[in-house]
Amino acid sequence: MQRREPGILLIVTLICLAVSRIGAAEPGTWVLEVFPIFIAIPILVATAKRFPLTPLAYRLLCVHALILMIGGHYTYAKVPLGFWVQDALHLGRNHYDRLGHFAQGFVPAIVAREVLLRRSPLRPGRWLFFLVTCVCLAVSASYELIEWLAAILGGSSADAFLGTQGDVWDTQWDMFMALVGALSALLLLSRVHDRQLERLSTR
Repeated sequence: MQRREPGILLIVTLICLAVSRIGAAEPGTWVLEVFPIFIAIPILVATAKRFPLTPLAYRLLCVHALILMIGGHYTYAKVPLGFWVQDALHLGRNHYDRLGHFAQGFVPAIVAREVLLRRSPLRPGRWLFFLVTCVCLAVSASYELIEWLAAILGGSSADAFLGTQGDVWDTQWDMFMALVGALSALLLLSRVHDRQLERLSTR
């Protein structure tokens, strides 16, 4: 089952990607939001045989893709789940984008940890923890620069992609949530990840 799981996750992701495009609120925004998926899938498929990832990494990547698809389908500021949380907790805005940026730290933390452990002299410990966190913050900062560029090129038409909802501190919140996500993944999943890496190395 584990050998077939990456293929099953790929099929599920592709089906969900197609469904998310149907009736998307803003097709242009959908493309921008799910664009990372179009980059990740060819890379993962091309490296699947010579550098297969752990089941944990593949599962997290699938979940992250689903989060991106939902945000792309509705636009982040209009995701129904975010409105439900907003009403339940009496919040001032739709916070679904915060979930997206949390995942932007959580998922890359495991992927970066895996690559560093398998392709560098690093071993589990403080330096690995620190460097993985730095990688995740770099990913988050790079994404914020992409949003800044989109705002310059697209003007008001990029508002749905940016999803700031009038929050002047949106960029800082996005990066903070990515940091929280990265720290959470490292603290909660490192041992599980290490066990899966051991099993992978014995194949």
